[in-house]
Amino acid sequence: MSSILRDSSQPEHNELLAALPSGERARIYPFLQRVAMPLGMVLYEPSDVLRHVYFPIDCIVSLLYMMQNGDSAEISLVGNEGLVGVALFMGGESTPSRAIVQSEGCAYRLNARRLKDEFRRQGQMQLLLLRYTQSLLTQMAQTAVCNRLHSVDQQLCRWLLLSLDRLRSNRLSMTQELIANMLGVRREGVTIAAAKLQKLGVIRYSRGVVTIVDRQQLEKLSCECYAVVKRETDRLRPKPPPNR
Repeated sequence: MSSILRDSSQPEHNELLAALPSGERARIYPFLQRVAMPLGMVLYEPSDVLRHVYFPIDCIVSLLYMMQNGDSAEISLVGNEGLVGVALFMGGESTPSRAIVQSEGCAYRLNARRLKDEFRRQGQMQLLLLRYTQSLLTQMAQTAVCNRLHSVDQQLCRWLLLSLDRLRSNRLSMTQELIANMLGVRREGVTIAAAKLQKLGVIRYSRGVVTIVDRQQLEKLSCECYAVVKRETDRLRPKPPPNR
């Protein structure tokens, strides 16, 4: 069970919550609980019945597809642009993926029933969630293509950029072993790819912390997959309501 926190971060730091009009905020905000999201925390396992959705504030959550032998690969990641738990309002109640915190921080969680009640009102919340789901599906599809067709070097660049877009700093606390698990590749491949980027002056890597030094060069070294996902995410990104 995640611990409930009471301090200064606001729901508006999540883009979906920030885009709600005043009436929907009034119905939703009183039931939001701010929770700690420590590194490695599992929000749900495959086939679990989802009881909450999570709106990340300054953390990143990875959605992993698990194989019977224990191997895994990331199919998408979620930051403050979205929410974790789309199966709830899509009617599935569960999902075959695992949700695990990749970069620690905090999030707001909302009870499943509250979310479904608001979704069924067919207001702005429903539109926002459906548009976000479309951008998430784009990320999943492009990740599958990237993992099949592009090199580990390119996959690492794409993954670093997507993670960076969802953080407030240029630093990622992440071991090479964990990156390899996310990408579904051998750790040795990540070690070699990271060494190349460090030699080019694109990143610094020390004691489990990756610092992005040259984002522009990182984008040049990435495959087209990052740009495809970013364009669609930006196109579908919600705008704050005019009455805010």
